[in-house]
Amino acid sequence: MKCEVSRRFPHAVRVPEASGGRRWRGCGIVVALAALACLAACSTTPPAGIVAVTPFEVTRYAGKWYEIARFDSWFERGLSNVNATYNLRPDGSVEVVNRGYDAKANAWRQAIGRASFAGDPDRGSLRVSFFEPFSAGYHVVALDQRNYQWAMVVGPTRGYLWILSRERQLPAEVRAQLLEQATRLGIDTGSLVWVEHTRTDD
Repeated sequence: MKCEVSRRFPHAVRVPEASGGRRWRGCGIVVALAALACLAACSTTPPAGIVAVTPFEVTRYAGKWYEIARFDSWFERGLSNVNATYNLRPDGSVEVVNRGYDAKANAWRQAIGRASFAGDPDRGSLRVSFFEPFSAGYHVVALDQRNYQWAMVVGPTRGYLWILSRERQLPAEVRAQLLEQATRLGIDTGSLVWVEHTRTDD
């Protein structure tokens, strides 16, 4: 099977699929957390005044999450139907698989990285890398600790925020609660992009 390199993303490899769609792989194709690895100078500790949740159980956090809202950044601009899947690895790290749909290209984009705890494994603060040896912070600042059905994540600065859910939709009361908390943390939620989920990537 012949692969071709995308001109728009020179580090990406486009692999034809039997379904007629396109699966994107490579360090240039990034969705959700992937661009954090480009921030080589960023700390893996939370921004000042922000604390990651505890207790945190990575085994319960594993699995598929849908991106409900985000700040618009170049690495996700134009993407819809964004999701992230976290797979536990035997060495204790976490495989991160991010996917999003690019309507203009009529293609799914995918990036695969690795996450590990930045400190205490009981705390939801991890370092994520898509471009070794660079990594950056991934901090779970809000979490449905009873059922692990929703979460809010802050990156290395307040300029990176994601609201995640196990379902494609988030109850209005939970959305309001998370927005209020983000505001208290000094995050300007007025610029959030609310992500559409109209396709399946299964």
